[in-house]
Parts: sequence; C-alpha cells; structure tokens
Amino acid sequence: MIRTSFNDGWQTRPKVNPFAELSGTKVPFRPVTLPHDAMIGQERTAPDGEATMEGGAGAYFPGGTYEYRKTFAVPEEHRGKRILFEFEGVYRDAVVYINGDYAGQRPFGYSHFHIDADRFLRFGEDNEIRVEARAHRDARWYTGAGIYRDAWMLVGDVVRIAPDGVRVTTPDIDAERAVVEVATRVENDSIAIRTVDVVTEVRDADGSVVASDVSKATVLPGEPAVVRQRLYVRAPLLWSTGTPALYTATVTLKDLDAETVVFGVRSLRLDPRYGLRINGETVKLRGACVHHDNGVLGAATFARAEERRVQLLKDAGFNALRMSHHPMSKAMLDACDRLGMLVVDEAFDVWTSGKSDFDYSLDFPEWWERDIEAMVAKDFNHPSVIMYSIGNEIPETGTPSGAARGRELAEKVRSLDHTRYVTNAVNGMLAVMSELGGLRRQSQGKAAQAADPGEGEDKGINTLMADAGDMMNAISASALVTEKTAESFAVLDVAGMNYAEARYAMDRDLFPNRVIVGTETFPTRIDGNWRLVEQLGHVIGDFTWTGWDYLGEVGIGRPQYLTPDTPRPAHTAPYPYLLAGCGDLDITGHRRPASYYREIVFGLRAQPYIAVRRPQHHGKTYAGTPWAWSDTVATWTWPGSEGEPVTIEVYGDADEVELLVNGSPLGRRPVGEGHRFRTEFETSYEPGELLAIAYRDGAETGRTVLRTATGTVRLRAEPDRPHITAHGGDLAYITLSLTDANGTPHTAADRPVAVAVSGAGVLSGFGSADPSTLERFDATERRTYEGRALAVLRPTGPGEIRLVASAPECAPVEVVVAVE
Repeated sequence: MIRTSFNDGWQTRPKVNPFAELSGTKVPFRPVTLPHDAMIGQERTAPDGEATMEGGAGAYFPGGTYEYRKTFAVPEEHRGKRILFEFEGVYRDAVVYINGDYAGQRPFGYSHFHIDADRFLRFGEDNEIRVEARAHRDARWYTGAGIYRDAWMLVGDVVRIAPDGVRVTTPDIDAERAVVEVATRVENDSIAIRTVDVVTEVRDADGSVVASDVSKATVLPGEPAVVRQRLYVRAPLLWSTGTPALYTATVTLKDLDAETVVFGVRSLRLDPRYGLRINGETVKLRGACVHHDNGVLGAATFARAEERRVQLLKDAGFNALRMSHHPMSKAMLDACDRLGMLVVDEAFDVWTSGKSDFDYSLDFPEWWERDIEAMVAKDFNHPSVIMYSIGNEIPETGTPSGAARGRELAEKVRSLDHTRYVTNAVNGMLAVMSELGGLRRQSQGKAAQAADPGEGEDKGINTLMADAGDMMNAISASALVTEKTAESFAVLDVAGMNYAEARYAMDRDLFPNRVIVGTETFPTRIDGNWRLVEQLGHVIGDFTWTGWDYLGEVGIGRPQYLTPDTPRPAHTAPYPYLLAGCGDLDITGHRRPASYYREIVFGLRAQPYIAVRRPQHHGKTYAGTPWAWSDTVATWTWPGSEGEPVTIEVYGDADEVELLVNGSPLGRRPVGEGHRFRTEFETSYEPGELLAIAYRDGAETGRTVLRTATGTVRLRAEPDRPHITAHGGDLAYITLSLTDANGTPHTAADRPVAVAVSGAGVLSGFGSADPSTLERFDATERRTYEGRALAVLRPTGPGEIRLVASAPECAPVEVVVAVE
C-alpha cells in the first residue's frame, strides 16, 4: 500500500461536552503538527497543596480529554481502493470518527493500530477525521496525551500486501550463506480469484541485489494467502552491536503493490552455560531501562529525538534498552537497528490487577491479545529486538492463576514469533505482597528491621519499594518467593528479575536450567551486580533504573538530607518537582556522574572521574531512596564556598588514584573493584585546578581535570548538526551553555535565557534538567540549570532556521541550521 504521512494539518483542543457548547461554552481549536503531546502544555498544579503518589506520578500534570480533527481531500480515483489510517500511538482510549461516524477505537496507548476508512469516505470532496484521547489517573509515570506518535494514510488496491504483511527470518546462517525466508501476506478483497506474481529482491546497504525470487500466488476472495519464499544471501554481513549491517527486502505484486522492509542477518542462542550468544559470541547486556517521554518535548515521539537518545545511551556504554513498561516506538526501533542497540520490548505494566485508578487493567481481558499481536507485528523484522517482556512487576505472578495467565501470554508471543525469547520482569516482593506481613514476622536481621510491619498492603507499590531498600533482596531470595514464583518463571525463556540479585547465585543450584536477566536494578549497586553478571554464565545482563531521566515519579532519585522533621527519605517530592531524578543521563542528554561510574564498572573507561559533593550540604546526613546517586556535580566552580570543607568523589578502575588541588597533592587512595571503583577525599575548596591521576602497578593509566570557571560569563549555542532534513521527523538540538572564555562551564551562574526562532522552523521545546521548576517547556525563556539549557527546533520546510539566544550580562549568540 502507498504510505503517506498524515501528520500535517491537524487541530486540537480540550474536548468540550456538546451540551456545554449548546449552552455557549466555546473552546477554540488550535493548529498542530503531529507528533503532538496535548498534556505537556497544560498547567501543572499541586493537589490540595500537598504531594501525593497520584499527582507526583504524573509530574503534577492534570488529566483530561482531548480531541483532534483534520480536514482532508480524497480524490475520485481512489474510489474502489482500500484506504486505511495508521496511528502509531494515541494516548489513551483513542476513539476515531470519520465524517461524524464511529470508525474504531484502541484503549491501549502504546499500540499501533489501523482504521478501515474507505466505507466512511466521500470521494472527490473534503472529509473530516476526528480523534478523541483521554488520560486520567491511569499510569505510574508521565504519559502525555493525544496523538503523540506518527500517523499515516495507506492506499492500496483490493489485491495488496497487508499492513505489516512482510516478515523476514534468517533461520540458517554460516559464513558462506544465509537463508532468508520471506513470508508475505497477500489480501484479496475482490469477488474474483486472483493469481499474482510475487517478486522479492534482497539488497545490501549499497543497494545491490544480493538475492531474488519470483513466485506465483493464487489468492481466493476474502481469504488472505501467505506466500513463503526462501532466498540465499552469499557471504552475509551479520548484524551485531558492533557492526549493525542491514539489508532490505522488497516484495512486489506485479502491477499491484510493493512493500520494502529492513532486516538484519543474525542468530540468537541461549543456555545457562554460555548465556546469550549473538552470532555465536556471548554478549552480556549492559542495559538501561527507559521511559518513552522525550524530556522537553514531552511524550511527542519524533524520529530524531529517538535516534539521539539511542546514540547518547550507546555512547555512555549501554548496549541494550528495555522499554519500560510498554511497547517501543517504531522510530526508536529503527534507530536501534541502525546504531546497534539491543532491545527488550515490553508489553504491559498491568494485567488484571490495577496499579492506578483507571489503568489498562480495565481493558486487559478484552484487548491483550490484539495488543500483543500489534507489538510483535511492529517488532518482527527488527534485528535489534532479542526478547519480548510480557509484563512488569505483575502482582499476579505469585499466584497459580497468574502463572497460568503468564503461560497464556508467553505462548501467544511464541505463536506469533518463535525466533526470539520471552521474559517477564518479576518483582518477587510484589509477587508475595498478600503474604508479606507474615514473611516479615518470620524474617530475621537487618532486612526485617528495615520494614514497617503491617503497613505493606496499605502503601503504593513504589512507596513500599523505597521504604524497603535492602529488604527487597532478602524477600526475593526467600523460600516463599522461590515457591510462589516457580511456575511464573518456568513459562519463560529468560527469568526477568527486578531488584533480586540475591537470587542469581542460588538459582544456579535450585534451577540449573534457569537463565536470568536483571530486568530492573538499583543504579547504586551496579558494581556488585555487574560482577555477578560477569561471573555467572546463566545471568545474561543488568538493566538499570534508569538510563535516561524522565518526567513523573517525581523525586525518586533526588538527594535528601535527614532532619528531626524528616527522619527518613521520602519517595515522592512535593510540587513543583517535575523529574524522577534517577537517570544516568538527564532529560537534556547530559551525562551525570553515575553514568561515568557505570562506564568504569563496565570496563569501558580508563580515565578516572571526579564528582564533587555540593559544599553547602557538607556535614549533613545524606539520605535517599535506593535509586538516588550521591549529591555530586562534575565541577570545581563553587563561588561563595572558598575555604569551606568539601568532599570529592573519585571513580576509577585502577589500583589507586592521586588527587591534587592546584598542584598540591591530597594523597593517594585505593580504588578499583575491591573498593567499589570509588574513593573520597576531604579538603577545603579553593578555586583553581582539581586533578585526579589513576595508577596501576605504579604506572599512570589516566587522568582527569576540573577547572574553576573564571572571568565573565559567556553564553554559547551549539547545534548537534549543521544540516537537517525537512521531513522524516528530523529535529535540531541546540545546547545553550554558560562558560568562561576558555569554555569551562559556569555551573553556578544560572540565569534566564531567551530564544527567538525564525526562518524554516519553529521552537518545539525549551528547557533544562532542573528537577523542580515552575517553568514551562513551551516558553521562549527558561533558566539554565548547572549552566545548561536545551532548545529543540522542528523544521517546517527547506531553508534555514535561525535561533538567537540572549541572557543577562551576556552577549547574544546566533545559530543557523540548514534544512534540506
């Protein structure tokens, strides 16, 4: 079918009750271009002036119902053809109307779906499509709302290739050739038997045809036919994280239709001795969990935003992503294919036991099969996808009926795709939640003392986990969890475990055929977790929570300090907190200290890394949830703290590290794996230079320096690329930073920055990584945070986009980005 972008020409507004409109209530529509997040532009409010799990989960954005409409023409020559609309994602409870008639719906906010449109259309004249979407107390994180992913119009003949109808597998690979099996679903909506020529060509990255086949296929009316062709690619280039080689397969129904898909040639093997092998080589998953929002863009899913996230995460040392807790966007999958990032794609955060008042559990019994089918159809040709997750922290997994449901989901996935593995991110503590009180009373030692007996069932899931901390591992390793989760794990190819590394070694003996992946882990424990991953063949990887910071679940990773009024860390931060605060990278893509620490633990960085604790909190009692990193910044610019005590953290994979302040040594300290790859120095702050030198066997292995910013503050603007394209979801990212004349960041000189955009583009989002702010992402003025802000520009056509930025006491700067 001919696929045309359907992103332009939309209007949107909050939905108005028609009876209210009759009474005179008028809410105007405003023009928008898809993808669009209707929630990110709403005013945030504190519920009754207090923080709640409900409000904090969604970053204190309000829920609502939104409607979109678009007028479009359908030419007379399309009469008699099949016309569909494809929506890659509408959050949530989407209902679609065409020319006033109900045309279809989709409750789940993360499934792509098709609307059969031709019967509702008026040919040779204008038509109207209207989409309603709702979001209200239905998730544990910021979801956004509206048509937040791409939309498409598909036009084809009555005999055609079905949408998502070309599926490619590579079942047999060696150095000489790869078998490429192409299965094409051909549909016939005519009243006649049709015989078609099916021509398939496989091309390499240079566009050269490397294999081809021609088959005849007879298709009966109303009975789709699957045409299978077996082709052979000589000396295949294999897809891997290091060399992500891609091929295309173009299937043509002669004189009728054509479809091209991208695929990779790679093999997967799995066993408890060698773990996961890709193309015969064992691969350990250096994994990051990620949510779907794109920071300053909200939930709007632009292809360039997804590609940038994947690239920056890979640059930070990750080789795998777990989409949490819903199916990944097509754009991000495409980026993972191109850049060599492995994917665990997750279906659901809930089954039948709800976690929010109006979440997907209300729709799961009726819709889960269709949503599993949509996820697999989306993922099937992507070589980056190695595993499907059927759920996240599903409470039912500790019950017989929940295990049976898990088996049903796993078998459904396997019936659709037998080439990949199935996991489920099981939280052992939640699986035995109903029996948790009894287990606590039976437990001994520190873990039991950390709990509040009798309160577990009254708390939200994330609150209980934050309070529990170390207790989670003790519960997950208990005999009760072993017994209750045995069947739920047995239905899987890979046992996904959230915060349960205490099971890794013991399960090698209890369940010798069990393969494990840490589907969700605390960032502060990566050193111990990674040691287990490297030592144990049946443990194939670790996925930290999280790789990229996100909107909602506000403050779960924020630094906290205990006082008599706050004797323990709180999980949810009060309004106006906006961010979770627990990503290795912040929402602008800037790497935080935890990211460099992880890179060192992974063995990917030889240089030491310096992170300085904020001097104003020196001597206070630090506290935080298990997701919180230390309260550190990679800077040696602390005006007003001269002569004050300061703690300096140094990370390194070496025998020892030496720290010098302005050339004066503070001594050497042991570092490396035996010391959790970190050490600390105490000194008094004095501006100048802070130098860390790492040594192994007496020889220097690397050094890192921080310098104090001096002199006047300069505003800098740097585009991520000088040229972008006018179509395909491309964006320009402009980093705005405050520095001195030498480029040293002025991290303590924050001030408002105003931007003006002109030419062939518009400002799509503008903000910083400030975790608590009243500012909006759709404003043209934002305050920097630790010396940085980020502006995102969307092209509107070929030409040049011009951005001028200004800040108090700084010379204005200008950036020009060419749009081709």
